[in-house]
Amino acid sequence: MRTFGLARRTRSQSARYFSRARSALASPYSARHFGQRDRASPSRSSFTLRSTETRSHAKNAHIRPTVPNKIQTAIVYPSVAKTLTIYRMSVFPTTDPDCSSRPAAPVIAAVIDGRPRDLGGFAVRRLLPAMARRMVGPFIFFDHMGPAELPPGEGIDVRPHPHIGLATVTYLFDGEFIHRDSLGSCQAIRPGDINWMTAGRGIVHSERTSPELRRSGSRAHGLQLWVALPSAHEESEPEFRHHAAATLPSLDHGGARIRVLAGTAYGAISPVKTLSPLFYADVAMPAGCDLPLPREHEERAAYVVEGAVECGAERGAPGRMLVFARGAEVSLRATSESRVVLIGGAPLDGKRHIFWNFVSSSEERIERAKLDWKNERFLKVPGDETEFIPLPE
Repeated sequence: MRTFGLARRTRSQSARYFSRARSALASPYSARHFGQRDRASPSRSSFTLRSTETRSHAKNAHIRPTVPNKIQTAIVYPSVAKTLTIYRMSVFPTTDPDCSSRPAAPVIAAVIDGRPRDLGGFAVRRLLPAMARRMVGPFIFFDHMGPAELPPGEGIDVRPHPHIGLATVTYLFDGEFIHRDSLGSCQAIRPGDINWMTAGRGIVHSERTSPELRRSGSRAHGLQLWVALPSAHEESEPEFRHHAAATLPSLDHGGARIRVLAGTAYGAISPVKTLSPLFYADVAMPAGCDLPLPREHEERAAYVVEGAVECGAERGAPGRMLVFARGAEVSLRATSESRVVLIGGAPLDGKRHIFWNFVSSSEERIERAKLDWKNERFLKVPGDETEFIPLPE
């Protein structure tokens, strides 16, 4: 697979840290840090490592947290304070994105650059939430992971952890994970597929490399997004749906090849069940291609995975997200062969709070979820009942 701007790491480098990186991705607002042992489980580290070489390396990688133990409010931006409150945001596994509120094109409201955090050979870029824009439509979290190569004997081990009030959306460009959850689901996700897990009132899940790929070695490259749920659906029944790549609509538009992963765009409707108006699309653009963005969605953004695009005088390179002004007529032009992901939708119906893996319109609900996880009141994951990620203290 061709990559632009995101360097592939060596197999030995990727082996050292990938399990830890992916585990942290599953819990992006936790207080866990690489090499530091969990307070609630002093005999085990917060990540699962599967080789002697990796364990010995991690033992010496002791990094102390910079986030105080007490809950703190991270939002101090008046323009967005009514939209989102974030508690206990960790400095790992990513570096805060660079933001600009003065883009070169008037149709662009903000420019967000996801600075790669090198986790010993595995890069993670976080785009949302960011200072310039905490959410785009209902999308409240956006991480770009990899690309990375895992040598034989190594793999991903994200231990069981809980969610409430959101839907996790996993999409891979390369590699494979095995998803298990407390509903009894056991599903492999491969490039082009969508795993959509609606947490609702609460769900627990894990992601691991299959034994077959652990023996042979594998690659990993993809996106992890969260969609916050409307207030009326925050306590809905949890649900998991897998959609194979072949079931998702694709179309050609002005030379661009578009796959509509969720929601509606360009006249196509994805079979993925959503609970609010949104769109999520993977677009391949040849050099010189012009692509107008759909105007039916109130908030929209474009993320450059590979290549380079232009919007007026603003240039989008790999790792950059362009957030567009509401109602603006927007067109992207590819200056080289490019891959772009489009997201957007209607804004949510009020403020949202985040702590660890929990999203809710109610602070009290998050406190209850914390106690439920700490006191083991969530259901366990069949086939993965032994291990878990403790609540950050």
